[in-house]
Amino acid sequence: MTMQPSDVAVTVRRIPAPHHTVPVRIFRPSTARSGWLVWAHGGSWVSGSAAAWHAPCLDLARRAGVTLVSVDYRLAPAHPYPVPLEDVLAVLVWAAQQPELQADPRLLAVGGDSAGATLAASSALAFRDQGRLLGGQVLAYPPLDPQCRAPSYTWLPHQFPNRDSLMAAWRAYAGPGQPSGRAQPYLSPLQAKKLDGVAPAILGVGGFDPVRDDVRRYAARLRLAGVPVQLREFAGEGHALFMAPSTAFRRWLAASVRQQFDEYVNSPMTLPSDARRKPRGARCPQP
Repeated sequence: MTMQPSDVAVTVRRIPAPHHTVPVRIFRPSTARSGWLVWAHGGSWVSGSAAAWHAPCLDLARRAGVTLVSVDYRLAPAHPYPVPLEDVLAVLVWAAQQPELQADPRLLAVGGDSAGATLAASSALAFRDQGRLLGGQVLAYPPLDPQCRAPSYTWLPHQFPNRDSLMAAWRAYAGPGQPSGRAQPYLSPLQAKKLDGVAPAILGVGGFDPVRDDVRRYAARLRLAGVPVQLREFAGEGHALFMAPSTAFRRWLAASVRQQFDEYVNSPMTLPSDARRKPRGARCPQP
């Protein structure tokens, strides 16, 4: 089904995955330039949808001039980890196979807001470990620590989302039976032992956001690993800026995404022969 809201064509379809199909909304501005962005919505892994995120995703696609694919991944607790991540990866693999991305796979990025940004960071790790090229990871205030241990979770206890609700969301997402005492980098990217070689990162977070310290820490670790990082902290702001009626956050996000894709367009790459091999499946590799 295709909808045409003024200057952005919106197509609702289903993307093949190994054992099912994943619903998506594809936003393609009439003025679209090079670049595809696969987006995972927020909602603490237990709520949210591509329909509920329609307006901000359309706005981001229009402002950045990219084809944006919003993923309706399956939700916890009915579908705990790794199911939501595998849905995002299935769509990311499908996008990577699009003809216009074959000459330069860097023109594909993955992104998300809140819990969706956690999924995006995990997807970037999985793509690296599968030997795939990815142009960027666009992370809007991702929660990254299931234990919520950083000071920013408690110094303003009435900020949304509070520590107790986030820890409950992590438990729902992780599901029963996760091994204790072992790092789970695709569940919680902060637990990854090595971050070198992952896609360049754009991170944004509010100064009053409870996940602020997680975002700062992840940005610092990425930089130490030699990953290009753009981090912006929005002073005096809280969580869920991507959804806010004020578009300052999305304006910055769109400009950053556009700049990154334009840099790739202006510096063409030559793909080695092994980068053109047949893509692997979308399941999470073993850490």
